[in-house]
Amino acid sequence: MSVKLLLDENLSERLLPLLLERFPESAHIRLLGLGGARDEMLWSYAAHHGFVLVTKDEDFLSLSAMRGFPPKVVCLAIGNVSNAITASCLLSHTDAITDFVDHPETYFLLLLPSQP
Repeated sequence: MSVKLLLDENLSERLLPLLLERFPESAHIRLLGLGGARDEMLWSYAAHHGFVLVTKDEDFLSLSAMRGFPPKVVCLAIGNVSNAITASCLLSHTDAITDFVDHPETYFLLLLPSQP
């Protein structure tokens, strides 16, 4: 099964072309007309459409803890970095993301910057 990422608006939509080969059917909330939507709405959209929510927003940790999953949440603890570095972080953790999605009990994955 392919992992579909839903990029939060704190990430650039320009990341999509860099990610689609490994994460086909991924999307960005602004490109779906959800820019500015409340976290709860994004949560529901991701759950209903089978997405893994990717964000830098730690507020989704609270939602994960309160509501469980779906959706599962990947949080990037990488600071304000370029799209290339953000994409590299996600792509270098493809196996970890896939294992996380397949794990029946995990709901939140924190990714740190990739080491060169």
